[in-house]
Amino acid sequence: MASVPVVDLQAPSATSRAALDEACRDHGFFLVSGHGLDDLIARTWAETERFFDTPREHRLTIERDEQNPLGYFDRELTKRKRDHKQVFDFVDPTVPTKDAHNRWPEGPEEFRSTLVEFFDGFAGLADQCLGLLHDVLELSAEGRSAMVHDRAGSSVRLNHYPVGDPVPEGEREGLVELGDVALGHHTDPGVLTMLLQDDTGGLQARSLDGGWIDIEPVPGTVVVNLADAVQVWTNDRYRAAVHRVLPMTERRRFSIPYFSNPPRHTMVEPLAELLEGDAAYRRFDWTEFSRARADDNYADLGAADSQISDYRVA
Repeated sequence: MASVPVVDLQAPSATSRAALDEACRDHGFFLVSGHGLDDLIARTWAETERFFDTPREHRLTIERDEQNPLGYFDRELTKRKRDHKQVFDFVDPTVPTKDAHNRWPEGPEEFRSTLVEFFDGFAGLADQCLGLLHDVLELSAEGRSAMVHDRAGSSVRLNHYPVGDPVPEGEREGLVELGDVALGHHTDPGVLTMLLQDDTGGLQARSLDGGWIDIEPVPGTVVVNLADAVQVWTNDRYRAAVHRVLPMTERRRFSIPYFSNPPRHTMVEPLAELLEGDAAYRRFDWTEFSRARADDNYADLGAADSQISDYRVA
C-alpha cells in the first residue's frame, strides 16, 4: 500500500524528506505537523459548522453566480456530474480590491474575523510547504523563483458534505445528475492545496501502484496535495494528486482547503534544471487555464473539462 508520510515542519528529517519525494512521485499527497495553528484551526472548524447550520435562506443571500464565483453554492459540477456538497468560497480578505468581491454573511462577526485570520495563517503555511518542496527538489535560486504561489490569487473554500443530495428535493428538476461519488476524481489546477479534513474520512487518492488509497485523518496534521502547476514545473517527476471523496452514508463531513495558486498570468512550463530529456509540456498562461477549468463548474458544457494534458507535447 502506498504511503502518505507525515513531515514535521519544525524538524523535517532526511527520512521524511525521502518519503515525501516518493509520495509526490506516486500520488501527490503528504501530511504536515508542527504547523503551530491548532487554536486557529479549532476556531475555524467551529465557525464553519455554525455557518452551514444557519437556515438555507440565510446562506442563499450570498449565493454565487457566473459573474462572481465567490460565496455560497450547492450545485457545483465535477467531471460533468453534480457534487454532493455545499461550499463557501472567498479570496484574500486583506486586499481591499479582492475583498470587494467576497460575499460575507451579515453575521456573526466572528465568522469573518476568524476566516481572515485563517487565510493569513494558511498563506504562510503554503509558503512553508512550498519551501519544503524546493529543498527536496534541490532547486536553484532561479528554480525557486519560478515555482511560486501568490496569496492574492489564492482562495479558501469551506466544504460541507451532507448525507444525501445537498439541494432540496423541490429544486432538483432540470439539474445535472448527481454523481456516483460525493466529489468526482480530479486534480486541482494550482500549486498546492492545504486541506483540513475532519475525522469522518472519505478522501481518496489514486496511487500509480495501489489504485485508490485512503487519505486517513490524522489529528494535528494538515493534508497537502500537489496541483497541476507542480506536475508541469517538474515535468512529470511529481504528480498532481488525482483525488475524490466517497459519499457520506452515516454522517456529514467537513473539509477546508486553501488553494495556493500561481501569480496572475504566470507562464507555466517545465523547469529547465529538472529536465531529463525533452519538455513534456508547452508553455501556457495560468490565468487562461484556470478560467477554463472554472467555466464548467456551473453547467455541463458538453465536453470534458480542461486539463494540463491539453498542453502536453505530442
